[in-house]
Amino acid sequence: MIRSVLIANRGEIACRIIRTARAMGLRTIAVHSDADARALHVREADEAVSIGPAPAAASYLVGARIIEAALATGADAVHPGYGFLSENAEFAEAVMAAGLVWVGAPPSAIRAMGLKDAAKQRMRAAGVPVTPGYDGADQDAASLLDHAEAIGWPVLIKAVAGGGGKGMRLVESRADFAAALDSCRREAAASFGNERVLLEKWISAPRHIEVQVFGDTHGNVVHLFERDCSLQRRHQKVIEEAPAPGMDAATRAAICDAAVRAAQAVDYVGAGTIEFIADGSRGLSADRVFFMEMNTRLQVEHPVTEAITGVDLVEWQLRVAAGEPLPLGQDELAIHGHAVEARLYAEDPARGFLPATGPLELLDWGETPIRIETGVEQGDAVSPFYDPMIAKLVAHGEDRAEAHEHLAAALRDLRVWPVRTNAAFLLACLSDPVVQTGQATTGLIADRGAALTDSGGPGDNEWQVAALALFAPFYGTGEQPLAGPWDQAGGLRLAAPDTMQISVQHHGPGGATELRRMDLAECVYASGTATPVSGRDGDGVLAVRDAQPFLFSLPRFDAGALLAGDGTILAPMPGRVIAVDVADGQAVVAGQRLLVLEAMKMEHALTAPTDGVVTDLQVATGAQVQVDAPLVRVRPAEAPPAAAAAAG
Repeated sequence: MIRSVLIANRGEIACRIIRTARAMGLRTIAVHSDADARALHVREADEAVSIGPAPAAASYLVGARIIEAALATGADAVHPGYGFLSENAEFAEAVMAAGLVWVGAPPSAIRAMGLKDAAKQRMRAAGVPVTPGYDGADQDAASLLDHAEAIGWPVLIKAVAGGGGKGMRLVESRADFAAALDSCRREAAASFGNERVLLEKWISAPRHIEVQVFGDTHGNVVHLFERDCSLQRRHQKVIEEAPAPGMDAATRAAICDAAVRAAQAVDYVGAGTIEFIADGSRGLSADRVFFMEMNTRLQVEHPVTEAITGVDLVEWQLRVAAGEPLPLGQDELAIHGHAVEARLYAEDPARGFLPATGPLELLDWGETPIRIETGVEQGDAVSPFYDPMIAKLVAHGEDRAEAHEHLAAALRDLRVWPVRTNAAFLLACLSDPVVQTGQATTGLIADRGAALTDSGGPGDNEWQVAALALFAPFYGTGEQPLAGPWDQAGGLRLAAPDTMQISVQHHGPGGATELRRMDLAECVYASGTATPVSGRDGDGVLAVRDAQPFLFSLPRFDAGALLAGDGTILAPMPGRVIAVDVADGQAVVAGQRLLVLEAMKMEHALTAPTDGVVTDLQVATGAQVQVDAPLVRVRPAEAPPAAAAAAG
């Protein structure tokens, strides 16, 4: 019997396992690195143990420390989650040797399916269709080239121990083969300590279809239907759904039965996934679906299977590990509706998907009722040490269209700041016409390129929504709107002239700013809302379009807010001068305060844009100024006076 479980993982999957274990009445023990000492999974567990420094190699990948923690806390079982040590046969054996229950695949099955060439040979013997290619022992470069010629170009070179897109090269012709082979072998040796490769026929319109399987210690194996994971970027899954669009009953029966045979061939126990590659050029058909590999663990995308079957796969894992038979037989499993999952990452698609880190000062999931799998809360931070996934957003509907609509709505509702995310990219993928028809292949994202990552800058509506949010509070609010154009303000009462000129500043990437002046009266017709935020640029608001946030603030009256090209600083809005700190002819340095303008119930310091000399000071303390009124000029130090230049 399992009474307590240690989760040998972190982040969202650790929180996911804790949630189910607690519902089953089990005591939960978390492990954490120094960087994760206050992480959400640590806060949610009944007990937590430190296992080392921040780098995973010194903590989450040190099996001995995890086992020590399990024994010290009296844990009965160890659940590895996914990633880290989840498919490490030696770790699994060490866990069991310590007298603990291993909530994972048998070490023999991990080894049997760990090398792609051996796995393909075993699958072929079990009657599972495999991709045409070569997976033999002869690794001579000339021999491999001959096999590639026999297979026919293009050919995919794959490291036998590879995974996650590493150790893979697509070769279009004989002339490119030698260099690609060398590169693949170097990467495979560095990543996996094994430079052996296999060759596969390249499928021109590949779709990634995988089947969830589950076995117990009583000889039972079932499938829980298929998932489509074709939307990938550099072989990393982006959006997954279940069931696969375009899958007919005959093809489903064929590949699901093949998946069960694959699991039976290695006496599989626990949750596993059989991955297939399908030739989608003429739709899905059983004679064009081939085995790729088996993942001997719980998959990241398991929630979509749970959503369509009503099964808690983590509960099944714990029950099977405790020796119980599968809770349901094959005839008791059925598909209900459609589910789709998007992986929300802390990354910047506009900058080549560079990982983003830092505090999550704003993390608002919105009101759309979907399943959120996350390991962070507002106020937490995205660490530079681990995978930058913030959450998995999982939507379910009666059909595919409804599920996609729910996910799209959730992405539009999402508010994350200041960490950049791929939310707009995910929404663009969902909106792609080919995705909507269910015919996406694994190459779609690469083919679309910048069309999916370039969301552009803010439009007129975003400027106006931000302006209304920034300026309206200074004029007060009331329960009843004013008549006329203010009827559109949704109850917001603005005691300001209809022709009020206002300035708003947008903070773009790389610190770039843009200033725009507009009529406040026009802004009440804008649609949407803006969310207040605080950040390094001061207080502001986020206006969002298609999941892309844009930061706006009241103007910062420094060098970036100059509206005249000769060094003259103009009043960006009506106000009163409450301090003048300089005089004509005075030398100043860049950033030095010149005067202070009180506007919109706030004080704003205007500073020198450069080293220079003050000229044309046109205001004194107490002066009322209008928008665009010239206030003061700073002549750069190196520029000669106009009169002297003329005389020269």
